[in-house]
Amino acid sequence: MSGEVRTDERGRVTIPKEVRDRYGEKFRLVELDSGIKLVPIPDDPLEELRAAASGELREASFDDLGEAAQEEAREQAGEHVR
Repeated sequence: MSGEVRTDERGRVTIPKEVRDRYGEKFRLVELDSGIKLVPIPDDPLEELRAAASGELREASFDDLGEAAQEEAREQAGEHVR
């Protein structure tokens, strides 16, 4: 679906029901050089991330993910992992 929308006197934009039904009720407004973009914010962002991830990542705990991120950061910085 595409179409034209306008702001009202208070600067609000009404998102058509079909779009809200498909993408939800919460959006992040992202300003680009060429305009703006509305990016849907999922009700449960972590669940969305896990659904898009590999099987190994789906099963990882927050602690596991944190340790892996720190290890990757140290490797990228040229440090040896202990």
